Amino acid sequence: MSIETTRPASAAPPRADAGYGKVAVLYTSAPTVVADIGRLMELAGLRQALDPAARTALKINISWQHYYPACSSTPWQVEGAIKALRAAGYQDIFGAHNGTVVVDSHEGEVRNKHKAVTDRYGVPTFHLTDKGERWVRYAPRGEMLVLDKVYPDGIQVPERLIGTNIVHLPTVKTHVFTTMTGAMKNAFGGLLHYQRHWTHAVIHETLVDLLTIQREIHAGVFAVMDGTIAGDGPGPRAMRPHVKNLILAGADQVAIDATAAKLMGFDPLKIKFIRLAHERGLGCGDPDKIEVKGIDIAGINFGFHEGEDTFASWGQKQIYWGPLKPLEKLLLRTPIVPWSYTASNVYYNLFWYPLRGRKRVRQALATEWGQLFKQY
Repeated sequence: MSIETTRPASAAPPRADAGYGKVAVLYTSAPTVVADIGRLMELAGLRQALDPAARTALKINISWQHYYPACSSTPWQVEGAIKALRAAGYQDIFGAHNGTVVVDSHEGEVRNKHKAVTDRYGVPTFHLTDKGERWVRYAPRGEMLVLDKVYPDGIQVPERLIGTNIVHLPTVKTHVFTTMTGAMKNAFGGLLHYQRHWTHAVIHETLVDLLTIQREIHAGVFAVMDGTIAGDGPGPRAMRPHVKNLILAGADQVAIDATAAKLMGFDPLKIKFIRLAHERGLGCGDPDKIEVKGIDIAGINFGFHEGEDTFASWGQKQIYWGPLKPLEKLLLRTPIVPWSYTASNVYYNLFWYPLRGRKRVRQALATEWGQLFKQY
């Protein structure tokens, strides 16, 4: 990973709002989902949101290297997005992955069947945290809430993503730190390097800062969210999967997250990152002002749960916001930090997954979506 010390001259100018306050939502099924995603993206204003002259990055979500339902982008989500983009004239497409200190993105793209799809369609993929990927210091035009303080030596972004369209591919799921995670948090991996855990104590403000940066460096921003199986509980990994047969898309990243939050049973404006982004004019987070195209979602409420933790996430919260807060820098920003990576891997991969996760995966694989997953 190499780092420039000056602001790149190729940063794209901020674009006018496209699709503000509009989200498309459709029901789907395993036999029709790829075609339905194409219809969904057109309904959500794909052509108005993305620059036809720019390269288009698919920001594929890998929250775990294991396949776990609702955890990471689905293969049909990737395939549907590729086919829809090409049909709309966007031929120069690449996939963007990010590794983390606890997730191997190379292993994840294979186990989650992403690589099977991108290889089939001849779409090159890049792992942004790999050695050799260039990161550059970027000085945002817009006001930062926290990132300039978290990274006083400069905010760094992947050079590969500057000037591109970005299409986020999140899933509908809850999250231990942010209540829900969707389009806005999908940029968390793509635009921050391995030290992104430094921002967890101010995660809501971080997501707002990242949206400000996205609107400056990308030629266009769009999201396709998979809710065919949605995740409830202590996400993004230790969730209870629920078949919901829904897909969402939109250019307004705040509105699509607010809509997903409402579907899950949450008040979007009580979720801090949605409220902050709404107040700063980065999108519409008020569900009463969002135009939903496709189906009528007024009566839908998944009844998902807020505030659930695993033992691992409970421990993290003690460091970020609890009695261990005075030790945060020592525990997470010094050479002893690998203890936390080891603890997370042991808990999720060696304890939680064999004890609970594997059974839930078997149950999900018995559904129509599990059978479709096996076909890739």
